[in-house]
Amino acid sequence: MKAVAALAFAVLLLAVTASAVAVVWARHQGRVAFVDLSRLQNQKDSLNVEFGKLELEQATWAAPGRIEQIARSQLGMVTPAPDQVVLVRP
Repeated sequence: MKAVAALAFAVLLLAVTASAVAVVWARHQGRVAFVDLSRLQNQKDSLNVEFGKLELEQATWAAPGRIEQIARSQLGMVTPAPDQVVLVRP
């Protein structure tokens, strides 16, 4: 009878130990996941800031006034006189 009780005690002790290790491992995995989440959120925020800057830069480079100034100065384009305009109808 003592052998059965000792075996049952050993099994229960093993189960408790395994359960404790599983809890520690699960908490560790949760902490690792939280650290990854925080890092990814910071990266997302940095990318959003960079994207906003790039959108602003694109809007600046594509401003109609700037394009017209470049067309006139670098390409020598001018607005045609009214007598040079030809209207084509289908």
